[in-house]
Amino acid sequence: MHQSIVIIPTYNEIENIDSIIRAVMALGDSEFDVLVVDDGSPDGTPGAVRALQQEFPGRIKLHERPGKLGLGTAYIEGFKICLADPAGYRYIFEMDADFSHDPKDLLRLLSACRDEGADMAVGSRYVTGVNVVNWPIGRVLMSYYASAYVRLVTGMPVHDTTAGFACYTRRVLEALPLDSIRCKGYAFQIEMKFQTFKRGFRIKEVPIVFVNRVLGTSKMSTGIFSEAVFGVLRLRLDSMFKKYPQYGPQTDTDS
Repeated sequence: MHQSIVIIPTYNEIENIDSIIRAVMALGDSEFDVLVVDDGSPDGTPGAVRALQQEFPGRIKLHERPGKLGLGTAYIEGFKICLADPAGYRYIFEMDADFSHDPKDLLRLLSACRDEGADMAVGSRYVTGVNVVNWPIGRVLMSYYASAYVRLVTGMPVHDTTAGFACYTRRVLEALPLDSIRCKGYAFQIEMKFQTFKRGFRIKEVPIVFVNRVLGTSKMSTGIFSEAVFGVLRLRLDSMFKKYPQYGPQTDTDS
């Protein structure tokens, strides 16, 4: 029975989905399963996933949604599916479909949680400087200073607060109020880290190199950054009037 599963949200990723899933499968037949959450891609992405399900029986799951409902809701539904799965997954990952995240780094994120006691491991672009390839300088600066702004407002000791490459232990996702997560775009990543941090879970940043997509179309927009700016202020204000349950270090039964 596999302990780890990687959630990959997709919309029109036909150029990448076969290769990214094969790269995850190549990490070992006892390491990672995959759950693709597809938002009604008209380009045939779900069909490509179904073909791979025949090739890798039992290791690839597909959840199809009727349309574009937002990155945050895709992950929330994915988390719930993984937590309810009879496999009893202990480590649940987020990863993009476009090879911005190197699938081999899944092993490093897993090790941070399984072997080093982290409750959440974040694939960080900024913990050792700026490790981004093929992004326009304007976007690099926007992303870097957005994370600095989030750290300043929230007090989170996380350098890459908007990172979408992460490993959650089961105990974290079971403790978080998933139905109360309000952000839908990339601010969702900030809110999840904030909720994890406020409950006293240990977050470890693992340095990665982020490579801008080569195939397909970016889903980034100015509206996504606007949600992040104002969503962070709301998170901070709400937290001033709320008491969060606290969780201690992992035990042998958690890891």
